[in-house]
Amino acid sequence: MDRLAEMEAFVTVVDAGGFTEAARKLEVSKSAISKSVSALEGRLGVRLLNRTTRRVNPTDVGLAYYDRARAVIRDARDADSMVTAMQDMPKGSLRISVPVSFGIGGFSKVIAGFLAAYPEVEIDMVLDDRFVELVAEGYDLAIRIGTLADSSLKARKIAEARIHLVASPEYLAAHGTPITIEALNQHDLLHYSYLSTGNFWRLRSSSGQERQIRAGGRLTVNNANSLRKAAETGIGIAWIPNFALGDSLTSGRLVEILPETASEPFGVYAVYPPGPFPQPKLRALIDYLVEHYRGQGPDQWEG
Repeated sequence: MDRLAEMEAFVTVVDAGGFTEAARKLEVSKSAISKSVSALEGRLGVRLLNRTTRRVNPTDVGLAYYDRARAVIRDARDADSMVTAMQDMPKGSLRISVPVSFGIGGFSKVIAGFLAAYPEVEIDMVLDDRFVELVAEGYDLAIRIGTLADSSLKARKIAEARIHLVASPEYLAAHGTPITIEALNQHDLLHYSYLSTGNFWRLRSSSGQERQIRAGGRLTVNNANSLRKAAETGIGIAWIPNFALGDSLTSGRLVEILPETASEPFGVYAVYPPGPFPQPKLRALIDYLVEHYRGQGPDQWEG
């Protein structure tokens, strides 16, 4: 019997409290279990178990060896599971949560490409700007944007983005174009209510210093697409992530102002429940997203 099998026999005896129960769990004879443990003790040159007629207990050395042997067996099983999972064809359904503006801003096309590549996978995509509870609400994956909160969830960065100050030409013609951050205090500011910094915009000046502007303007909304449309009507200045801008800048419906205030690049992440190896369908989706956005910098957002 090989070394790993000897370890498994010993660990099972300790877990079961005896040779008879260990033999039953491993579906081998009691004598085979006894021979494996004896062979292990002989190879190591140390007694690992104290044997009595009623109970089997590990020695001090045996207890220390038990902890390491159990970890080795677990790693071996995980390795087997990984190989099996990698050979499985991605199939089945995935439920994913995506911020509304991100989902509308081109992500749906990305998902369509994934579905074309993996015809046996189905996706239930829920557009929601709130942070869903992945495990409790039955989600397989969520797209999270910005700084991630500490949690037991796993995350993989798929892209980067920036936030830009924008306004319509009509608004700027009527109210003037601000040329300093401080001048924004004299303008109508349109605010995204789910911003992690609350009612404040943290803007970077041309000298690299961070300035705070209170964004308590005429409109506060919890969706960046609605914010963009409001800015296009000419009612104020908005601070909007580039994935939600669509073609507003190239079409001229919006104009970027104070471009030096554009935020530092921030991450867009695929977040998923913990576990040693993601299911093939989930792993395939994450790999597809990473590959799709590879090489796309925060200033070349295409969705």
